[in-house]
Amino acid sequence: MKNKVDFPTINAKPPEGLKEDGSAYRVLVVDDSMFVTKQLGQILTSEGFEIAGVAVDGEDGVEKYKELFPNVDLVTMDITMPKMDGVTALEKIIEFDPKARVIMVSALGKQDLVKDALIKGAKNYIVKPLDREKVLERVVMSLKK
Repeated sequence: MKNKVDFPTINAKPPEGLKEDGSAYRVLVVDDSMFVTKQLGQILTSEGFEIAGVAVDGEDGVEKYKELFPNVDLVTMDITMPKMDGVTALEKIIEFDPKARVIMVSALGKQDLVKDALIKGAKNYIVKPLDREKVLERVVMSLKK
């Protein structure tokens, strides 16, 4: 009976969440839905990303970004949240750090807000419900921009 050791790394690929030096990309997740936050966290950590922090609304997200700066590589930002919406939070983060990489997370039917966010500096967007492959594809693409 053959086991895993007999086929060492035939299809192995390095996890998407690791930098060339082997350290993990650090992601700040900003979303008012605990379900979405948990789902994003599971998708990203399964590929080696590190969740640097979690924020429950735009205001909290901006504060956390400033606290974590410069040790955050990417932000996933929900568009519709209480206190401060994602587009306003995006603007404040970009104002603080023009090189910030922010990906908007949006429900279907919010195309105008997504377009606005992309114009204001978002690197990409992810549509809910979350699809693992799409999330990883867009996150990796945004880190390489």
